[in-house]
Amino acid sequence: MNFDDIRPYYEEEIPAAMQRIADNRMFPSLSEFVFPDKHVEEVRKMVAGLKTIEEFQDRVMNVFNHEVIRRSITEFTFDGLNRVERGKPYLFVSNHRDIVLDSSLLQTVLHENHFDTTEITFGANLMQGELIVDIGKSNKMFRVERGATPKEFYRLSMHLSEYIRHVITEKNASVWIAQRNGRTKDGDDRTDQGIIKMFSMSGPNDKIETLSELHILPVSVSYEWESCDFLKAFELYRTQKEGKYIKQPGEDVNSILTGIMQPKGRVHFEICPPIDPSELMAFANRTQNEYHAQVAHLIDHRIHEHFRLWPNNYIAHDKLYAQNTYHRLYSNKQKEAFELRVSQLLAKATEYLGTDFETDALVEIFLKIYAAPVDNKAYA
Repeated sequence: MNFDDIRPYYEEEIPAAMQRIADNRMFPSLSEFVFPDKHVEEVRKMVAGLKTIEEFQDRVMNVFNHEVIRRSITEFTFDGLNRVERGKPYLFVSNHRDIVLDSSLLQTVLHENHFDTTEITFGANLMQGELIVDIGKSNKMFRVERGATPKEFYRLSMHLSEYIRHVITEKNASVWIAQRNGRTKDGDDRTDQGIIKMFSMSGPNDKIETLSELHILPVSVSYEWESCDFLKAFELYRTQKEGKYIKQPGEDVNSILTGIMQPKGRVHFEICPPIDPSELMAFANRTQNEYHAQVAHLIDHRIHEHFRLWPNNYIAHDKLYAQNTYHRLYSNKQKEAFELRVSQLLAKATEYLGTDFETDALVEIFLKIYAAPVDNKAYA
């Protein structure tokens, strides 16, 4: 089966891609960020000399991730690697808070602990321009297309399903995918039932076997300071007031750069217990739609249960409901820092919303972004 339209680069395509990256006019800016202590020509020569995907991930992407951690994360932790069996491929299904970092930082966790890195889904709307395509496809990223008509959407979903199954069952490699199309903007991490349906489209007739052979492994990502929290609040506010939100040109790139540079405080990755076939068997007598919904709920339960709550989450919850239920879990200093963040949100709002916005409505949206995980974990 031919997957040339969406697949990452093969090893033999890497040298040419590295040369194109090194020759790109944007290379000096990238070099300055990833290798701030090295001269651009030294970095250019190093990149142009890379021959394999592993070399690129080790010598460039891993360095990039550490630079992001150094500049914007006060403490980076992870747990659950004991749940990953070496040599076994998995379908990592993650909650999605940041366009790039949710998958990218996981690669560093795997790489530095001597596990194989995963192939990564990447929206076609983001994979634009030669430089982004070369970096993405050299970093094991593959395109996810979205069709405009139901017929086209079905064809693309089947193609994606077939590719994911091909990677896991034939290439014996792992895949990372977000639990939904687009990031969670309101703080309420929910697996899209349609994603589970897509996983199942290319499998054998038995629905239990179809998902069991993918070895679904949920991942829970928790940011102390939510990535792009202001931008998400502004988008949700406009959607609430105008009924829909239309992205402006360059908005995705702005979100990527904001997510990379914004101070995120502490960040925790938790690899949750895998979905066991015996758990899927409990839904054997459900209809297809019910089955997909139950599997999505099962993934949600894992992600919510292992989500690491920070003081900000408890502060937002208490402020949202005008109570002090969780006051013992945060300090006055932490509360003041969160209240300052709310003040900064309001100061920034006129740039995105104009002067005629409802302060209370915007603040409530912002608080819900941080408060939602508290309720999700309580009921997990």
